[in-house]
Amino acid sequence: MSAHTQTAEKGQNTTLLCQESYVCSGTDEAIFECDECRSLQCQRCEEELHQPERLRNHERTRIKPGHVPYCDSCKGANGNIMHASMTGSRQIAAVRCQVCKINLCVECQKRTHAGGNRRKHPVTVYHAGKAQEQEEEEGMDEETKRRKMTEKVVSFLLVDETEEIQVRNEEDFIKKLDCSPDQHLKVVSIFGNTGDGKSHTLNHTFFYGREVFKTSPAQESCTVGVWAAYDPVRKVVVIDTEGLLGATVNLSQRTRLLLKVLAISDLVIYRTRADRLHNDLFKFLGDASEAYLKHFTKELKATTARCGLDVPLSTLGPGVIIFHETVYTKLLGSDHPSEVPEKLIQDRFRKLSCFPEAFSSIHYKGTRTYNPPTDFSGLRRAVEQQLENNTTRSPRQPGVIYKALKALSDRFSGEIPDDQMAHSSFFPDEYFTCSSVCLSCGCGCKKSMNHAKEGVPHESKSRCRYSHQYDNRVYTCKACYERGMEVSVVPKTSASTDSPWLGLAKYAWSGYVIECPNCGVVYRSRQYWFGNQDPVNTVVRTEIEHVWPGTDGFLKDNNNAAQRLLDGMNFMAQSVSELSLGPTKAVTSWLTDQIAPAYWRPNSQILSCNKCNTPFKDNDTKHHCRACGEGFCDGCSSKTRPVPERGWGPAPVRVCDNCYENRGIQLDVAELPSDEEGGTLIARKVGEAVQNTLGAVVTAMDIPLGLVKDAARPAYWVPDHEILHCHNCRKEFSIKLSKHHCRACGQGFCDECSHDRRAVPSRGWDHPVRVCFNCNKKPGDL
Repeated sequence: MSAHTQTAEKGQNTTLLCQESYVCSGTDEAIFECDECRSLQCQRCEEELHQPERLRNHERTRIKPGHVPYCDSCKGANGNIMHASMTGSRQIAAVRCQVCKINLCVECQKRTHAGGNRRKHPVTVYHAGKAQEQEEEEGMDEETKRRKMTEKVVSFLLVDETEEIQVRNEEDFIKKLDCSPDQHLKVVSIFGNTGDGKSHTLNHTFFYGREVFKTSPAQESCTVGVWAAYDPVRKVVVIDTEGLLGATVNLSQRTRLLLKVLAISDLVIYRTRADRLHNDLFKFLGDASEAYLKHFTKELKATTARCGLDVPLSTLGPGVIIFHETVYTKLLGSDHPSEVPEKLIQDRFRKLSCFPEAFSSIHYKGTRTYNPPTDFSGLRRAVEQQLENNTTRSPRQPGVIYKALKALSDRFSGEIPDDQMAHSSFFPDEYFTCSSVCLSCGCGCKKSMNHAKEGVPHESKSRCRYSHQYDNRVYTCKACYERGMEVSVVPKTSASTDSPWLGLAKYAWSGYVIECPNCGVVYRSRQYWFGNQDPVNTVVRTEIEHVWPGTDGFLKDNNNAAQRLLDGMNFMAQSVSELSLGPTKAVTSWLTDQIAPAYWRPNSQILSCNKCNTPFKDNDTKHHCRACGEGFCDGCSSKTRPVPERGWGPAPVRVCDNCYENRGIQLDVAELPSDEEGGTLIARKVGEAVQNTLGAVVTAMDIPLGLVKDAARPAYWVPDHEILHCHNCRKEFSIKLSKHHCRACGQGFCDECSHDRRAVPSRGWDHPVRVCFNCNKKPGDL
């Protein structure tokens, strides 16, 4: 490193000091700049130096904050500009030579201090402040100002190749654009085949050749996905897209992504380097126009209403500029001076039966490149002219642009099955319509993609056929149909007016029923001893409907009598089990005291263990020693032995540790139990036997109930062996976490996620039954 560089780095300062050192020795801050003295001067030096009569007329200027002096070497002794004639303007000093006592610009420093001993002169480096930069900008011409405005522009990935938006929200989008949220913008995008120089075209059309969008001479495409940048000069969002005909693994998604970009654009540039315009260009624009009108116009209008936007998004499609660069062939229209190129393009569209009705305008701009580089001035003027036209497409805030793109991405997303696509079009309907296929007849849904998120059901224009596997029949009441109403009915166990147990009794006697909300019960399967007719021939009409994936199907067996009976048995078994185990603490203690021997201490008086003094809690069990009758915890009374002196024998009974060790205890005759006490003792033994028997009964009832569970459940319920975790909270089921079926959807849930009660008439449950949280949120009848 040279001595000059070292000194320059050490000499950097932010405060300008006096350069005369006449009075202050160079330590005071400079206040004035004298052009004729060619120095910066402090207050004291300026007064002393200009006292002589001949120096009083020197032109002096007061230094402003951030001031940097002009180069002294660029001016002669009389102030004539020398070097400025070569540079075009007065040059700002870059350094001050401490030895020569002069200010030098970069060019003068190289010219005067590049060699010899002056190369080692120490220098002070100047730093131009904001005020100085503002002065520089004021002296710039309009073109230079525009270049300076685009110096800090960078591009960012807006949407990746899988159609995922890479900005988190509206604020993030505005931040990456580096523009004001209230700024009204237009959107310009570019399309074309891969390798035709789309990124290069945008860089030279909007950013004066700066590589805002990446370019590369490699064979692989350097633009993957959709990239965006903000042009502060023309107030537009510039979008670069991935090229057509490139090597990609998700061709369908990439093509659909191009149309999303086209839908939010105000101006589209189609870039081609072909010497002659190919049919692919016209086919692409024609198919894009058709898909825009068919799928995007309605969605953009819905977005305008849903988001409350003041600016309409779909009044008309974007304008198109076909930018055609040739090398060996003439431009379009050169052979026909009397016809404009746009007329020839419209004739070409008509011959190919492609009608670009969605685009507000189509313009042709050609350039012939005899020698590189390409001339983009004509394209730049055409773009600026179209951007100034607000008759069909008006500018809008960046938040509106993001909302439109987000709405289209949410609507038209997901994988596209290749086996269902018609490849005769650039934008087949399969890119934008629902991919669901009827399980019964195999026809596809004709609704827009992801319509299920808005609660819109699947729909197909073709009729379906009956399939025994899915039983896709729908019953409607014939009487209501003849009165002009279409009311769906389902076979079920009992009528809505019957109580659960009365409904089961009627089902056992007369079979299932069909009930209409308007007409009441219109059919019972075993109403008569003989001659019962099929309901299809008498009271209901049959329609065949499509079976879409993910739906519950059309299982009409809503006879839930077995499950209702099983639920009743479970309730009874649970009640018996709770009674045998003690319904409440108070009742258990009271019953124990009623049948306890006289020498037992009452439960209400036992507050702690008689041996270890551990206080009893509400859930703790108190145990009486059969020998002494005191209350103990389980740890202090776990021993057993016969106590014949108290009437407990010959079988071993519970005794405390002290009585177990004192086996030689002898009771007086007076302490032996009397006849009355003996009766109480017998009652206690009977009570213990009853409790054990009830527990055994409950256990015995659990066995057959478990065996018939799968046979009793309705057909739409998910089998137990397929339910491994809660359908809502995803908790895994275990011995401690029980499974419960939602009576509406048939999925398995834990108790916390399915404790709501609601009637499910469509499944034959007319009285409130268990339903999950999701089904309980649905409006109307289940």
